[in-house]
Amino acid sequence: MNLKRTFGAILTTLGVIGLIYTGANIVNHTAHFTTLAVVGIISLLFFFAGIGLVKTTADQA
Repeated sequence: MNLKRTFGAILTTLGVIGLIYTGANIVNHTAHFTTLAVVGIISLLFFFAGIGLVKTTADQA
């Protein structure tokens, strides 16, 4: 198992969880805007960094 791919999958999963959390709190109006903005931006960074790691890491036999 490639460590970079595993780390990319973990980052992508954390990003998706953060984006779902942000979206749910925006719909329910349960958190402050600044908190949601910070969580949303960090989640986007995690998501795209994870996708980038998974895409650019070559498979090794």
